[in-house]
Amino acid sequence: MTAVSEIISAHLEKIRAFYDAAPVTPQWGARCYRRLLAHYYNLLIPPEASVLEIGCGSGGLLGLLRTTRKTGVDLSATQIAAARQHVPDANFHVQAGESLELAATFDYIIISDTLNLAADVQRLLERMHTVAHPGTRLIVNFQNSLWRPWLSLARMLGLKSAQPQNSWLASSDVLNLLRLAGWDPICRQNRVLLPFPCLGVDWLLNRWLAPLMGWFCLTVFCTARSLRAAPTAPRTVSIVIPARNEAGNIVAAVLRTPEMGAGTELIFVEGHSRDDTWAQIQRVQQEYPLRKIKIMQQTGKGKGDAVRMGFAAATGDILMILDADLTMPPEELPKFYEVLAANRAEFANGVRLVYPMEKEAMQFLNLCANKTFGLIFTWLLGQGVKDTLCGTKVLTRAHYEQIAANRAYFGDFDPFGDFDLLFGAARLNLKIADVPIRYRERTYGTTNIQRWSHGWLLLRMVLFAARKVKFI
Repeated sequence: MTAVSEIISAHLEKIRAFYDAAPVTPQWGARCYRRLLAHYYNLLIPPEASVLEIGCGSGGLLGLLRTTRKTGVDLSATQIAAARQHVPDANFHVQAGESLELAATFDYIIISDTLNLAADVQRLLERMHTVAHPGTRLIVNFQNSLWRPWLSLARMLGLKSAQPQNSWLASSDVLNLLRLAGWDPICRQNRVLLPFPCLGVDWLLNRWLAPLMGWFCLTVFCTARSLRAAPTAPRTVSIVIPARNEAGNIVAAVLRTPEMGAGTELIFVEGHSRDDTWAQIQRVQQEYPLRKIKIMQQTGKGKGDAVRMGFAAATGDILMILDADLTMPPEELPKFYEVLAANRAEFANGVRLVYPMEKEAMQFLNLCANKTFGLIFTWLLGQGVKDTLCGTKVLTRAHYEQIAANRAYFGDFDPFGDFDLLFGAARLNLKIADVPIRYRERTYGTTNIQRWSHGWLLLRMVLFAARKVKFI
């Protein structure tokens, strides 16, 4: 046994002995805090997912999760025996996370308030790859180091259970260790200002003020994905092109859109045009038989409805949106394909605000609004999103189907389709990547955007979604 292994084993033995002798029933304050944690975990984890908790103790958190497939691991046999009594429908194993050996993979792995007790955090995080598949999400929560004196005082007063000697990892430490261990942090959220009930004050602070006072919150949640996904074969692509009054751009859309991956299909969705857009779409389908082109006419209204109609008919592994005004050059679509094909991200979002634009591409007030919405969304989603309203968004069909299946959480609130996809991707904990593009002037027609009425509608949608994403 190496010296490092001896140190790890000695530390784990101290932790095991401590919790073997510790009570299996937590104090009132700990139970209240755990209910709060379970509330946030239930918002992050879908009910159909399989979950593994590392350092599950007596099963208090697992028992509160709504998911039906649960597994817990802890190094204390005493705590695991209590967990089996408390959560009889879950599976439990006496193991240390640093030497984890399970013959299964899980959709979600939870490490809740356990990192600071680990003998070797990097080794612990590396072992999580052995029970992860390419879509697995690792969620860790740990306590804010600013709370250390208050928690120490609570222990002195007997309001908090004693703990063995532990580390105090800062957020920067956890993010760095995740990357060192081959995990890609997706988003970080700070939660809980008051960890116990107090005449409704806890509801006010935790729901409405905590999102605005993240630096002072007790608990930090961090979600990550594995960077060790197996390489994939070339994938097929479906490009949905909503078109309303865009007759002069239809031929160019076909000629300028490159073939990608294992094959590319173009799906034109015409939306109640006043010009001959539909006739042009029918013509290009006939004139370019070597391109795989599907055509349909929209039955509902709005770009969002057109996108959903096109995605429903798509057969490609990767789904793309291309606005028919071609202000986002179709020649840049391979950039988006490579982001997903190389597993750099799971949702590629076009960004018009990096490179210089052509003179008439975007008016000044629109530019200001786009920058503002980008800042708001970055805060809401916990991921950098510089340009929310660029029409080009790319994701896999499998992930889109999951978004569609969970659409009831937000409802049919988005006529544009951009917010529906962004919020849906964030709820699935997908890694979002901004892809800068060269934004061009229109060469045909006029914009379908109504600046003031659509701007007010977008603001209302942001406020609605904030209640579903941030103030929860």
